Amino acid sequence: MPPSDSIVASLNSIVGADAVLTRAEDLIPYSFDGTAALKVRPSAVVFPRTTAQVADCVRLAAASGTPIVTRGSGTGLSGGSVPSHDCLVLCLTQMDAILDVDPRNLTLRAQPGAITMRIDEAAATHGLFYPPDPGSQRISTIGGNVAENSGGLRGLKYGVTRDYVMGLEVVLADGRIARLGSACVKDVAGYSLKDLFVGSEGTLGIITEVLLKLVPRPAARRTMLALYDSIEDAADTVSAIVAARIIPCTLEFLDRMTAGCVEDYAHVGLPTDCEAVLLMETDGHPAAVVDEAARMEVIARAHRARDVRTARDEAEGLQLAAARRNAFAALARRRPTTILEDVTVPRSELATMVRFIADTAAAFNLQIGTFGHMGDGNLHPTFLTDERNADEMGRVHQALDAIVHRTLELGGTITGEHGVGLAKKPWLRQQMGDASFDLMRQVKGALDPMGLLNPGKIFD
Repeated sequence: MPPSDSIVASLNSIVGADAVLTRAEDLIPYSFDGTAALKVRPSAVVFPRTTAQVADCVRLAAASGTPIVTRGSGTGLSGGSVPSHDCLVLCLTQMDAILDVDPRNLTLRAQPGAITMRIDEAAATHGLFYPPDPGSQRISTIGGNVAENSGGLRGLKYGVTRDYVMGLEVVLADGRIARLGSACVKDVAGYSLKDLFVGSEGTLGIITEVLLKLVPRPAARRTMLALYDSIEDAADTVSAIVAARIIPCTLEFLDRMTAGCVEDYAHVGLPTDCEAVLLMETDGHPAAVVDEAARMEVIARAHRARDVRTARDEAEGLQLAAARRNAFAALARRRPTTILEDVTVPRSELATMVRFIADTAAAFNLQIGTFGHMGDGNLHPTFLTDERNADEMGRVHQALDAIVHRTLELGGTITGEHGVGLAKKPWLRQQMGDASFDLMRQVKGALDPMGLLNPGKIFD
């Protein structure tokens, strides 16, 4: 339903008529995100440029009972930024400034629409490093990363977005502006409210500014490929590397289908005749890099790696890492619909989980390419299907349900980095238990009593 003339007039007065979209054809690109088969057209899309404008839009929505869905680049993979019916989309891509880089305190301050890769590039000009690197880092926004608590290839060693958020500016559901956290390395005053908003998926407030921790840029890096005739041997190698107290920068896994699609797409020399490929990367002090690389090669060969190859130079290493980042795009070329899933198990259960996914694909007669951040137990079984085929989509849902249930049986989580959104909420209570689930609902009710912020996400 289109918004009323009075609401449109109020929005125009807040942000300007050029920053408000209401025509049906203009709303189509904002009706979906990166999640397959989910689409709802909003009532209007607004592009605020300041925190004050965001706050004014929120107050207007609260007064009229209009739901709000916040959006960045729309790269989410759990339906977190898919609009709800008759909602107002606040798209924060115009708020894209990197406000400050402080090399004395190792911090960076940015608006929520700043692109993730630009943040690391800004840090690099001062010899600093912003490690979180989601696969969509070239187009994803830092506000979206914080809202989803995004991970990435370097998560094993460096952690996820939450580990780098020192402070937030947030617009609350009633339009008040709150500042959470601080620039202090040690700050234990009161509840850690900033951590409550990291990963809240836009259901508790709207992030309008982020203060990030930076670290010194590593001096050296070495990238290797280990090739296997068995996916279990690749998984066992990862467990053995971690058990040996080696924490590499990256331990990435590609099964045979994924490696073949990536090579066909990127042409970087990935082998296509093996069952599994491990991308192993170590960074840090040059001497430590040499030592860790040598130890990982020994472990890989001890676990029946058919071959271990070392990138000739940093350029080739970056090319191999970039090829892994293209896994989703490469797989998506095979079938009309690509459903990228996200489950995480304890690293000791990786071999079991990888085999279960392969067996599930065979049992349901489906194409599933599996890749992921194996070093931290995070796997991405990717369904290659066609949403127009009702029978096949029914089997996809059955297979996904089996994979999620097996994940939970193994002590895992339904999402390691994509968030709950719409896609994973059917299993959230099962993972958390009644008491924890109800506690989350109480928090939501306390901060958003009218239920207007990203309604239907995480909870019904």
